[in-house]
Amino acid sequence: MQAWAVTDPPAGGGVLLERVRRAVPEPGPRQLLVRVEACGVCRTDLHLAEGDLPPHRAHCVPGHEAVGRIVAMGPQVAGYARGQRVGVAWLAGTCGECEYCLRGSENLCQRSTYTGWDLDGGYAPYLTVDADYAYRLPESASAVELAPLLCAGIIGYRALKRAELPHAGRLGIYGFGASAHLTAQLAMAQGATVHVLTRSADARKLALELGAASARASHDAPPEPLNSAILFAPAGDLVPTALEALAPGGTLAIAGIHLSAIPQLDYAKHLFQERSVRSVTANTRQDGRELFELVERAPIRVQTQTYPMAEADLALADLAADRVNGAAVLVP
Repeated sequence: MQAWAVTDPPAGGGVLLERVRRAVPEPGPRQLLVRVEACGVCRTDLHLAEGDLPPHRAHCVPGHEAVGRIVAMGPQVAGYARGQRVGVAWLAGTCGECEYCLRGSENLCQRSTYTGWDLDGGYAPYLTVDADYAYRLPESASAVELAPLLCAGIIGYRALKRAELPHAGRLGIYGFGASAHLTAQLAMAQGATVHVLTRSADARKLALELGAASARASHDAPPEPLNSAILFAPAGDLVPTALEALAPGGTLAIAGIHLSAIPQLDYAKHLFQERSVRSVTANTRQDGRELFELVERAPIRVQTQTYPMAEADLALADLAADRVNGAAVLVP
């Protein structure tokens, strides 16, 4: 099969993927072989392709928002059928026996593995997934609409939980890409007032269309103090800005796996009065299950921009240049 693999980033920077020929993978004893119907393009894929994240395995196939159909199964798999639609997400495996796994914090497992980082992902016609880490997906939505939920949706949902937004609270969202536009809708469905702060004029327009109370430039102050904020943009210089916008007792959750350097913080201005900063590390499978239950009860609009699988490099370049409004999705 033809697939995309991450190569060594060029010395001058930029996105570098290469087309490679790979054998169609064989499912292991507890694995599913999935034929890809759609695969979301995540900013984490971009961080890998640009060299911001060190590769766990050379020439790995990226893509961890894959929706597809089961075409084969290992002999120890139960509860699945050929032709069934499943989702393949970022978290690919955990040890199941460390203190974090045992207490329900498998996202902190130090032996965890990840799709598109440790294992080949969905920028290909086929991929494999451990059956215990696949998601059963509904037939009621299209594969293109479902794909971004598998990371942008799940990590946004976890970030919203980490931000500890009070009921009917005021939430600030910094950056408004794939994950943020889904999270904003989840928050509004729970009664929140959402203020969006992002550098993209198109993204600000989308935010208002989706029901945000305001949409301003990244470093602007929101129109009222925030109870909680989520930083989706990988820009460390926005951390002081977001903290300064918080009301006393407010919480800032930083959702990205990669963040540029954070400028020096002023204790009185940014942290005093019990303001908190929290990171978001991957997700648990329970996060994913909860998200899909929420979406079934209150469907959200998934703004997508599709690309042929053969143009994955263009999709990443567009994402890097802020030319994607919503979520980019690759289709065979």
